Amino acid sequence: MSISMENYNQTSTDFILLGIFPSSRIGLFLFILIVFIFLMALCSNLCMILLILLDTHLHTPMYFLLSQLSLLDLNYISTIVPKMAYNYLLGDKSISLIGCGIQSFFFLTVAGAEPLLLTSMAYDRYVAICFPLHYPIQMSKRMCVLMITGSWMMGSINSCAHTVYAFHIPYCRSRAINHFFCDVPAMLTLACMDTWVYEYTVFVSTIFFLIFPFIIIVYSYGRVLLTVHCMPSIEGRKKAYSTCSTHLTVVTFSYAPFAYTYLRPRSLRSPAEDKVMAVFYTILTPMLNPIIYSLRNKEVMGAVRRVSRRICSVRP
Repeated sequence: MSISMENYNQTSTDFILLGIFPSSRIGLFLFILIVFIFLMALCSNLCMILLILLDTHLHTPMYFLLSQLSLLDLNYISTIVPKMAYNYLLGDKSISLIGCGIQSFFFLTVAGAEPLLLTSMAYDRYVAICFPLHYPIQMSKRMCVLMITGSWMMGSINSCAHTVYAFHIPYCRSRAINHFFCDVPAMLTLACMDTWVYEYTVFVSTIFFLIFPFIIIVYSYGRVLLTVHCMPSIEGRKKAYSTCSTHLTVVTFSYAPFAYTYLRPRSLRSPAEDKVMAVFYTILTPMLNPIIYSLRNKEVMGAVRRVSRRICSVRP
């Protein structure tokens, strides 16, 4: 087996994804569980997007941004899980150089765009609660389009830079990536050159795409909570607290595992921990986001009832 693997490494440009499923019944159970989570995430995010499109009560900047978050989550999980499931079912762990590049590009695009989109959502709540009279101007349709376009563009530019670098360095060791997708830091452990320059750029881009947006989000919600605390209406305070707690829950699920993975120095990282953390931000978070927003949001639940009645009324 070692000889064939060595020959493969020498003659093929493909990579091997070692994956996350052990070759046992536990591995089969984890595979079924992740496929179930994938299907739940697929259905819930598609339903959230369709619900926002179909119900006119949700045609507001906040829900327009939320539909984009669901679209990002769809891209997140669809980029990784189908290939992972395909490799497990066929027992073939290889992924082509082009396939690895495409997977890495889409993953990094979404990973860069999501924090910026969450920042836009925090800004939306900040203006809506702290400066309600300015809201129609500050959060116009044009502003929403600019925020969304900017998030996707910045994520794409960052992704291009990292992907191009990763696929232009020489790999002279084993081509077996100890991960379940083409994560660039995991790939760089196979490089036969010093990658300290790239690791420095990863740290800088992480600060730009994670730390700065996180500071803006914390500041925005800090101002929001101060404003809400001074509200005379108890009902208004409850609604504002509910909305903010929902957003902060989503931010926590999105930020914590990603920051823990990419802000640690290389000497403190381990492949096993990286894979566990990656499950959170690539598989679990896309499933949890629409559930959190739907279960903790009366407007979304009201839209579900309205759309359901409309569908039932048109049936013969």
